[in-house]
Amino acid sequence: MNIINECKIIELPKINDPRGNLTFLEGGKHIPFAVKRVFYLYDVPGGADRAGHALKKCHQFLIAMSGSFDVSVYDGKEKKKFHLNRSYHGLHLPPMAWREIDNFSSGSVCLALASEGYDEKDYYRDYKDYLRAMSGEDV
Repeated sequence: MNIINECKIIELPKINDPRGNLTFLEGGKHIPFAVKRVFYLYDVPGGADRAGHALKKCHQFLIAMSGSFDVSVYDGKEKKKFHLNRSYHGLHLPPMAWREIDNFSSGSVCLALASEGYDEKDYYRDYKDYLRAMSGEDV
């Protein structure tokens, strides 16, 4: 399993209409999990970053609903950066992908869909603990 290769941009269905476009998604169909939680980031101050964690069991799907931002993902060995700036594109983040979100444009909104309800025990917030877990050590 290569976590970095599992982090993918998924193009969502888009219906073009002169009255305004429509994009939709269904959990388990357009994204690889059922959605149990939704949250969003907004009014992020210039130069600030978000995330800085990995999730043990939870999948997430991030969409730039407005504006743009960068998502850097790590697995302890490899790093990949994604630029999100389309409301019909989203980034699937599998469990155990360390993520950092930065370079928020003014007025950007990051919508996050999650496969699990919030559980603080599902988080690695310390990068050293995450690296130990990725190497198979008990944390």
